Amino acid sequence: MKDLNRLKVVLVEQKKTGKWLAEQLGKDPSTVSKWCSNKMQPSLEMLVNIAKVLDLSLIHICEP
Repeated sequence: MKDLNRLKVVLVEQKKTGKWLAEQLGKDPSTVSKWCSNKMQPSLEMLVNIAKVLDLSLIHICEP
């Protein structure tokens, strides 16, 4: 079974796109795409920023 990516799930739940998230964070959309596909992981500092942008606690993004 493929690992579920929580960031991808949260974006879908909030009806947001990776492109939108990239714009909010000042990142390239391809970077966010890599995070969503588990090809790359954001730093802890970036996870905090993602949580703020999505108005969530860090636990909601990191929990399995």
